[in-house]
Amino acid sequence: MAIKAENSVVAIEYELTEAGQTDILDSNKGASPLEFIIGKGQLIPGLEKQLIGMREGDSADILVKAEEAYGAKDETAIEKLPKEQFEGIDLAKGLSLYGQGQNGESIQVTVVDFDEETVTVDFNHPLAGKDLMFKLTVVSERDATEQEAATGQVEKSGCEGGSCGCSH
Repeated sequence: MAIKAENSVVAIEYELTEAGQTDILDSNKGASPLEFIIGKGQLIPGLEKQLIGMREGDSADILVKAEEAYGAKDETAIEKLPKEQFEGIDLAKGLSLYGQGQNGESIQVTVVDFDEETVTVDFNHPLAGKDLMFKLTVVSERDATEQEAATGQVEKSGCEGGSCGCSH
C-alpha cells in the first residue's frame, strides 16, 4: 500500500544533513522510528509531500528546499536585547536558549553575539534558510484509525501503563 496524502500513519528512520554537507544534524538510526500522520502538519511540508506514494520498505534521499522546510531566514527576527535578561547564563556564540513567547508557546533562540551591554539573538529556526537532505527508509505505513484521524495522535500498540483495559 502506498502512502496517501491524508491519514496515513507513517514511521520513518532518517538521517538529516544540510544539502551538500556531511555533518549529521539529526538522526534516529538505531532508535525508535519517527511516527506521524500525513496531512496533519506534523512534518515540514516538503518532506511530507515527497513521502506520498512511497511504500513500506522504500528508501530514498530526499532534498527539501528551504522554502518547503523552515522557510527563508528572516533578518527582522534577529534582535539585540539587554544583557540583564540573560543573568546567570554562561553566554556563548551559537548557544541555543529556550523560553516562552508572549502567548505561552515555547520558543528557541540562538545567541549570535554579545558584549557588555547587549545580547544579539536570532529567533529564526536554526535550520531556516537551509536546504535539507534526508536519507530515509519507510519503516511502516498504514491507514489511520478513526480516532487517529480525528485527534492527529498516533495510537501506540500494546498496553503501556495498563491504559488499554488489559490486565498485567
